[in-house]
Amino acid sequence: MHSTAKKMAQSEAKFNGDTSPKQVFFFDIDNCLYPKSAKVHDRMADLIDQYFQKHLNLPIEEATRLHSEYYQTYGLAIEGLVRHHEIDPLEYNSKVDDALPLEGIIKPRPELKKLLEDIDTSQVRLWLFTNAYINHAKRVVRLLGVEDKFEGVTFCDYSSVPFVCKPQEASYVKAMREAGVEKWEDCFFVDDSYINCVKAQELGWTTAHLVEDGAPVPAKQASRHQIKHLEDLRTVFPHFFKKA
Repeated sequence: MHSTAKKMAQSEAKFNGDTSPKQVFFFDIDNCLYPKSAKVHDRMADLIDQYFQKHLNLPIEEATRLHSEYYQTYGLAIEGLVRHHEIDPLEYNSKVDDALPLEGIIKPRPELKKLLEDIDTSQVRLWLFTNAYINHAKRVVRLLGVEDKFEGVTFCDYSSVPFVCKPQEASYVKAMREAGVEKWEDCFFVDDSYINCVKAQELGWTTAHLVEDGAPVPAKQASRHQIKHLEDLRTVFPHFFKKA
């Protein structure tokens, strides 16, 4: 078994120890650990549109519209496909997420690695929280060079229908259970998704909404904190970083 996979498989048992820190910092992956300028989301959207077009026999305009409708309604386009069209989610994943040519797009980010290394993990656990399937999650953090910086990952399990994904409350509960944290107030979170941050804040997580430079600034702030760069976490949550 790959070392990262083994670590993630062992993480739940490890967290049951009394010496584990109580608080957990949840990190979204896509458009969060790497910038939107990588255009991974755009490439994925194109593949999803093509999937809608081919498998539902739709013209491209209708495929794009339905893709957007399902994403806004369910948080994931694939959930609408499974609910209404009996699509095999793992087959979909092979044609979309797994088909992305990430090796030529996502590269190691030394500044991200340094940021994560500067977090005091005796005070807070680092945990990944994504709506992607496990294959994509593991591939992205490996390409970024930070696969060993997180203790585990909560992902959308495409093999289990109905799906549990952000911003469903059940998804946040699942993340807490898997990361071994019991109290809402012991959860910290960063995500680029407005609706995911709104829900996390409503549930009692301390949340930072990542709004990159050049991105539209929401008329109403999604959560208590709004940041432009992950580096801003040093200022927003200084108590989690090692003292110089």
